[in-house]
Amino acid sequence: MSLLAASALVLTGVPAVAQERGGDIADRLEDVPGLTVVEEKPTAEGFRYFVLSYEQPADHARPGEGVFEQRLTLLHRGLDRPTVLHTSGYGVSTTPFRSEPTRLVDGNQISTEQRFFSPSRPDPADWDDLNIRQAAADHHRIVEAINDVYTGEWISTGASKGGMTSVYHRRFYPDDVDGTVAYVAPNDVRDHQDRAYLEFFDTVGDDPSCQQDLEALQREALERRGELVAHYEDLAAANGWTFDNGIGSADAAFEMLVLDTAWAFWQYQPTERCAEVPGTEASTGDIAAFLDDVAGFGFYTDQGIEPYIPYYYQAATQLGTPSVPTDHVEDLLNHPGQFEAATYLPDDMDLPRFDRRAMIDVDRWVRTRGTELLFVDGEYDPWGAEPFRINRNGDRRDAMRFVAPGANHGANIAALAEQDRAEATAALLSWAGVDDEVRTKGDDRVPELDDAEQERRRPL
Repeated sequence: MSLLAASALVLTGVPAVAQERGGDIADRLEDVPGLTVVEEKPTAEGFRYFVLSYEQPADHARPGEGVFEQRLTLLHRGLDRPTVLHTSGYGVSTTPFRSEPTRLVDGNQISTEQRFFSPSRPDPADWDDLNIRQAAADHHRIVEAINDVYTGEWISTGASKGGMTSVYHRRFYPDDVDGTVAYVAPNDVRDHQDRAYLEFFDTVGDDPSCQQDLEALQREALERRGELVAHYEDLAAANGWTFDNGIGSADAAFEMLVLDTAWAFWQYQPTERCAEVPGTEASTGDIAAFLDDVAGFGFYTDQGIEPYIPYYYQAATQLGTPSVPTDHVEDLLNHPGQFEAATYLPDDMDLPRFDRRAMIDVDRWVRTRGTELLFVDGEYDPWGAEPFRINRNGDRRDAMRFVAPGANHGANIAALAEQDRAEATAALLSWAGVDDEVRTKGDDRVPELDDAEQERRRPL
């Protein structure tokens, strides 16, 4: 190690225990063509944490016509440990954390930022280059570039759009990793057929009165539109929010918020909060506070939408948009038909024709050819209304799906029923080449990493 590198270790507080045989990990990373070590940050003892940047073609079909820097992070555990390729499907957090698979296999973790999420965006940006195949090629090149650094098996993982992204990567590069754990990953196979989402709201929860109360709240909020839109406009003035580039007005944004409230409630709120849904006799202030807490007034402004424009673009061109029930408020809507991804996009953004084949192709691959796949969904999560489907009847492929009882969009392996949890964990450890007898710290929590607060993702 150079004196400069050694000094950097002292300055960043990296523990001496992190030094390894076979060359320092920072030096190994610097030797990877196209990979830049942007920063090393202090983290928990026994780990090292790096913010990285990797040069990617803007268009993998024409690699000589422009590049961009894709932001990554690396939580380093050991050169001989399994490596988990993690993505949120959005931006990447630069705060050290471990995903559940990383903890269970006691492995390294590479976290990737999805292309076109700032700052991982080509300049100038050709939005035609934002699609699932280009993103899969990004992940493929990352695995190829870093595969020589680590000798263990690879696992890919992500939750929500991150889980979708991990599956799309496997669809086009099935041999890049040894297994995939996709959490709460939606599978909107046919965008124009949204009956499954509407049926979800008809049956969700143990007590039908909860959804009925939410629908009554939505109707009451729309009947008090004048007061609540005025409240919204006051909030916008106080916070510097605008409505010019996305949904278009405070009135339209308010209507979107109200339509989204039941979805947002079941996505993230515990069922205990059913008792807190304001009734029709509640004050306008109490209704506004509940709407803000569950859906969030700031989320539907230009400032709230802007970080998620790449997601809405993908939803409008390939991923699809779910539906929510509107029959109970149809007579109160000023902006019918706006509950779709394209509503969030700037008016001057050109959208290609929706690619109806993209999700059908992925769904078919998962059902008929995908292997070493584990899907974990939540019983009360609306995104699970159209899940990835696994045919396990007489099917010898190593693929499985489990549903965590009573769980929402935060479902994980730990939330599964005991037998499902054991089967899911055993599959993951097998794919990672790890078993309980040789696993060193997979059952031990590291609070600095495992309790790190992660940004909540709730587009649409």
